[in-house]
Amino acid sequence: MTNRDHAQLRIATDLAVLTVREGSLQVLVITRGNKPFAGQPALPGGFVRTGEDVDAAAVRELGEETGLDGGQLHLEQFAVYGDPERDPRGRVVSVAYLAIMPDLPIPTAGSDASSAAWIPVDKVRGSLAFDHDRILDDAVENARRRLELTTLATRFCPAEFTIGDLRSVYEVVWGEPLDPRNFSRKVINTEGFVEPTDTKRVPATGRPAALYRAGPATTLNPPIMRTGSR
Repeated sequence: MTNRDHAQLRIATDLAVLTVREGSLQVLVITRGNKPFAGQPALPGGFVRTGEDVDAAAVRELGEETGLDGGQLHLEQFAVYGDPERDPRGRVVSVAYLAIMPDLPIPTAGSDASSAAWIPVDKVRGSLAFDHDRILDDAVENARRRLELTTLATRFCPAEFTIGDLRSVYEVVWGEPLDPRNFSRKVINTEGFVEPTDTKRVPATGRPAALYRAGPATTLNPPIMRTGSR
């Protein structure tokens, strides 16, 4: 029988900040400086203060622990985690955020983090404190699914990018190769996905490539599906 006493809760935020760096999907990870899990990698985050909005707490914690300006990122709540045993300090419910941005700077540790760094998702998975492995897995799957249905992939790209750059985002996040011609045709024929800048990137060797910017669309019709989703 469930105990009818009201739970005494603390509210926290955890942030899964993803970027594509050096050809891999990477996540922002801190090393905890305090107990519990001192010395163990974790996602940045922390407790919401009295009178503080949850979104504001996420921005503040990101800045305090990594030196990154969360106010410049697009932070989205994507899940809430409330397992009674998820935090040894007591009953803590966490609001999890997903942030996706290109070319993010090198973080600097602060607050209760002894270090902060970008680490490939595949290398850090399975080693995170609390239930952060689950949060990270859910965040990555959320990003993968949204690449199918929305224009989220352009947020991994700089202001101007080639179709090849955009395809690389899909390949890195999904972990599977895509046919260049088929992908290019789908992107160009999807209204509002990208817009031409009428300029080209001229590499040291090879042919110039047309540059694009993100278009006004937020959803993809038709969607671009992963092999396993078809």
